Amino acid sequence: MRALVVYCHPHQQSFTAAVRDEVLRGLDAAGAEIRLHDLYAQGFAPLLTCDEWQGYLDSPANRAPVARAVDDLQWCDTLIFVYPTWWYGLPAMLKGWLDRVLLPDVAFLMPDAVNRTIRPGLGHITRLGVFTTCGASRWLTFFVGAPGKRTLLRGVRLLCARGCRTSFVAHYLIDSSTPESRAAHLRRVARKLQRLIGPGVVAQHAAVQT
Repeated sequence: MRALVVYCHPHQQSFTAAVRDEVLRGLDAAGAEIRLHDLYAQGFAPLLTCDEWQGYLDSPANRAPVARAVDDLQWCDTLIFVYPTWWYGLPAMLKGWLDRVLLPDVAFLMPDAVNRTIRPGLGHITRLGVFTTCGASRWLTFFVGAPGKRTLLRGVRLLCARGCRTSFVAHYLIDSSTPESRAAHLRRVARKLQRLIGPGVVAQHAAVQT
């Protein structure tokens, strides 16, 4: 298993960082190869520049400004996002990562003389995980439409392998959370991650270790 973890939070001691660490522990325990993109720590530039926009369809030259991210996206079979939900959606930094990295001929194929619509380009990704926190309640988030969740688990999911396994875990009402609720959420993250990975992967790693 090759896992790319895209982490987005400005504060390294945040609860979101604890969620990230729980995800990394679970992946490591399952024997995964892991590549972590910490967008704030890396100083990732989320803005799609005018030059990038003008060269958006110029493949493969369009990959040059974000070559490392593209290489890791094409390398992985498991893609995991860890971030806080702000205004019901993705932080600007993470949305910018999608804008700049999920490029034509990388994440999707553009229409052509034969195909009238775009086609998926991430067929090698068979697992997609989303781990987030929300200030709003579950009810209010879903009333608004949960745009962040929809972007990843519908929009990005459609570009992945058919039958791609998904997992979504959110701690709602995070601003009124307690040590107990946060600890319970980390346990839920661990359980959901194990289901996403699948018992076969964990068992295979255990067999190799013995």
